[in-house]
Amino acid sequence: MDLSATIWRKSSYSTGGGQNCVEVAVLWRKSSYSTGDGQNCVEVAVVPGAVAIRDSKDPHGPAHVIHPDAFRRLITQIKYER
Repeated sequence: MDLSATIWRKSSYSTGGGQNCVEVAVLWRKSSYSTGDGQNCVEVAVVPGAVAIRDSKDPHGPAHVIHPDAFRRLITQIKYER
C-alpha cells in the first residue's frame, strides 16, 4: 500500500515531549473523474463515521466532513445529473 498521500495526525492524548504518541492516518483519494492536469480535483478520505471531502488544489484548506449516508446521496445525485 502506497502511503505517500497519507496525512498523519497525532492523538490529542499524546504528550508534548514526544512520549506516548499515537498517530492516525487520513488517506486522501483523488476522484477518478479528476483531470490529470490538476484541474477539477476532488479528494475524499474515509474517517470513523464520516467522509471528508476537499479540493486537492488546496490540501491545507478546508475539508467538508459529512455522514456516509449523505455522501452516498451526493454521489447518486451527481451520477444522475451527468
